[in-house]
Amino acid sequence: MNNTMILLIKFVSSVIAFAIALDLFFDAAFTDIVSFSLLVTIMSYMLGDRIILPRLGNRNALIADFFLVYAAVWVFGSVMLNSYLQIAWGSVIAAGIITLSEVFVHRYLLNRMEVSQVKKRSESAMNPRLAYGMEAGEEKDPLKE
Repeated sequence: MNNTMILLIKFVSSVIAFAIALDLFFDAAFTDIVSFSLLVTIMSYMLGDRIILPRLGNRNALIADFFLVYAAVWVFGSVMLNSYLQIAWGSVIAAGIITLSEVFVHRYLLNRMEVSQVKKRSESAMNPRLAYGMEAGEEKDPLKE
């Protein structure tokens, strides 16, 4: 249920962003807006929220989401909408709006991840106070060799 809600929020924010950005510079059809939104939602969720956010943090995930949306809209928009230079401005505006919405999605995901990580830690079989690390090694004396 939570993943569905996150995907729905991302999709709605993408539709709004592309409706503003692509309709401002083009007469983009509704199917173009929905196809861009679906593409960006899936790519952003899989790469940004599932891979980058847990490993590298919020700031790096937001930067990756911005460039991912920018590149995807510029590449596919120049092919679908047949305008190379105007799509650059549309992709910058769309990427900015989507990145602003991602701030709230990432806050929600990070709060949810912290709660699930606390549950995993409490279910651990090993007591963390008794987990000692040990290094063993031999020192070489240059005079004995």
